[in-house]
Amino acid sequence: MERMVIKKREFKAREITVIGLLFAVTIVLGVTGLGFIPIPPFKSTIMHIPVIIGAILEGPVVGALTGLLFGLFSMLEAVKTASPVSFIFLNPVIAVFPRVLIGINAYLAYRFLSKRLKKENMAIAAAIAAGSFTNTIGVVGLIYLIYVEAYAEAMNISVKVATATLLALIAKGFLTATIAIMFSLPVILAVKKFYNN
Repeated sequence: MERMVIKKREFKAREITVIGLLFAVTIVLGVTGLGFIPIPPFKSTIMHIPVIIGAILEGPVVGALTGLLFGLFSMLEAVKTASPVSFIFLNPVIAVFPRVLIGINAYLAYRFLSKRLKKENMAIAAAIAAGSFTNTIGVVGLIYLIYVEAYAEAMNISVKVATATLLALIAKGFLTATIAIMFSLPVILAVKKFYNN
């Protein structure tokens, strides 16, 4: 019984430590603007990487909290660097909601795949991709559903062209997912090895 209590306390302490580290990384990326890469018409991001790492290592709560912070910084970035489409990311449904889901979906994908794939690194890589595509499809899909006409008007293009550019952003999600795997997989494997030791 005593051992279980100690283990539970250690887990909570570890969880808090991981949240602190991930929050620190997210804050640095958000405050400095390094987490947002200006590639018109919107900004690409690497801020989903800490979210995915936290979710796979420590679970959906850690992932969701880190995703929430990511989303809040996304809104702040829209205020700081005004552009014709900044108004889109002032809406928390666009800026925050999909980012909270990143960690939840990455964790669920990892739990599901780790029981079905023989190699854990394959399960982790697929879960990272799932988290990354949650961000891409979630944000772009919601922009289309809520703002496609306003987006077209802001960019002075037709709705048809606006739709095509949004579809191109989803296609670019494959590159974003690949980058996320390249950065996240070694970190997750190293930390898991440390945990096991």
